[in-house]
Amino acid sequence: MVAVVAILVLTGACTSRTTTSPPATPATGGLSQVLQRGTVRVCSTGDYRPFTYRDPAGAWSGLDIDMASDMAGRLGVRVDVVPTTWASLVDDLNNKCDVAMGGISITLKRAEHALYSSPYLRDGKAAIVRCADSSKFQTLSAIDRPGVRVVVNPGGTNAEFDKDHLHNAQVVNYPDNNTILSQITSGAADVMITDTSEIRWHVSQNPQLCGESLDHPFTFSQKAYLITQPATDLQQWINQWLNITLNDGTYAALSQKYFGAVTGP
Repeated sequence: MVAVVAILVLTGACTSRTTTSPPATPATGGLSQVLQRGTVRVCSTGDYRPFTYRDPAGAWSGLDIDMASDMAGRLGVRVDVVPTTWASLVDDLNNKCDVAMGGISITLKRAEHALYSSPYLRDGKAAIVRCADSSKFQTLSAIDRPGVRVVVNPGGTNAEFDKDHLHNAQVVNYPDNNTILSQITSGAADVMITDTSEIRWHVSQNPQLCGESLDHPFTFSQKAYLITQPATDLQQWINQWLNITLNDGTYAALSQKYFGAVTGP
């Protein structure tokens, strides 16, 4: 059964297993409830490629969507992806879902209200700019200058970083993280500070964009999955499942597919 599920995930069959339907009742959390319900409810923002993406037709894709399908398959249940936003992620997790997945950084603030799984990817904040302007923005001090326009998606760790570290640059909120980099390519903004994992993916997709400080990011962070706070049994199961996928080739194949390289914690 494990091998079959892994093959289905890696060939993109997860899309057919994934539905988007809001839960009828609030999630109570816990492994036994998931098994009894026959569904694991996964909150995801759908706007953070290559981890999670929801297209205009409502279809989901991404590394963590594939991982969610593998998780559900090994549990023997169905996966329902529940749309959320970065600003409402923790609240939606604790009221609508069992777990949140989709490139979620570990933060102490989130850890006050939910449980984290073991980390599966090392990350950090860096800058993405127009390649033509690459020489101008090679350090954080070069970015934090009057006249520099830094675009940010509100409600997540990017906004927290900008608030804490940018005191002279102009920070411009842009609500759609799926199209936010068009603000840079069009010249409406100069820089976006986000995770190196996201930058590497976008740079591979758009030759106009370049990353700065990718090998020496401004911060250290890790990606993990967020779990409802009472559900320590579900947390333990997810940690064991994640350890298996990190060692049986499942995660490595997906990492190669989405990043072009095998990444790890």
